[in-house]
Amino acid sequence: MQTGVRMREQKKKKLKSAAFLSPSLLGLLVFFVLPFLVVIYYSMVDNPISHQFVFLSNFINVIQNQAFLQASKNTAMFSIIVVPLAVVLSLALAILIDSRIPFKSQFRTFFLCPMMVPVASIVLIWQVLFHYNGAINGILQNFGINPIDWLKSDYSQVVIVILFLWKNLGYDMILFMAALGSIPKDLLEVTTLDSSSTLVQFFYIKLRFLSPTILFVTILSLINSFKIFREVYLLTGDYPYDTLYMLQNFMNNTFQSMDYQKLSAAAILMAIVMVIIIGLLFYTENKYGEDVEG
Repeated sequence: MQTGVRMREQKKKKLKSAAFLSPSLLGLLVFFVLPFLVVIYYSMVDNPISHQFVFLSNFINVIQNQAFLQASKNTAMFSIIVVPLAVVLSLALAILIDSRIPFKSQFRTFFLCPMMVPVASIVLIWQVLFHYNGAINGILQNFGINPIDWLKSDYSQVVIVILFLWKNLGYDMILFMAALGSIPKDLLEVTTLDSSSTLVQFFYIKLRFLSPTILFVTILSLINSFKIFREVYLLTGDYPYDTLYMLQNFMNNTFQSMDYQKLSAAAILMAIVMVIIIGLLFYTENKYGEDVEG
């Protein structure tokens, strides 16, 4: 009798949970799952009118497209540079602020300021700094160096890398500071009593507890590196210098030309690459965690 009552109560709880989750699940289905299925469909037909099935022809055309290859190369190079820099620098800043340094609050505020500044304002600041007649060239001319058109030169991606780091380091630093604050103090005190060096304490204790945050910041930085289009577009327009032509530029221009098949195929290829990279990051973090625990 009691078993039947418990089963009915559990069933009621499940129904209540399903009722509370249903709006979120419905929104996920309507705004994410169904559009993605539509993208998959469009990537395998010749055009939105005849809907003739062509299977992988659109993917082959995209892979052979020089603009797509250039955009993929630039985006990959940008991500390879900024993601490790964002993780390492934000972790270093968090450790520095976590230690006893003077003007700690001012130092933290300095790196958090970019989070409060709109993207358009950040772009305006960068235009003032890196324009041909901007502040950076004015300083260089004082040292006898000829001015550089930064956003139309081989240094253009360096400018965007600095912009990305300046904009994202503060948030990543806060995440690492929270993770450092959650490390058990008794473990750190034991290593201090054992006369362990700071490096030993960092690599054998802190890094173990920081590994989930490192994974999260890496994934977040990777996603943000793919979203740098806003800044590049506001700085340079639809067709920037070759080294600044990113995947988002390619997709935006393809959308404007209404080539939905090419756009859909490119989006799916980009999604597949992202899933593979994130999967490898999760595998590496789990492997590292098991090794440390063992």
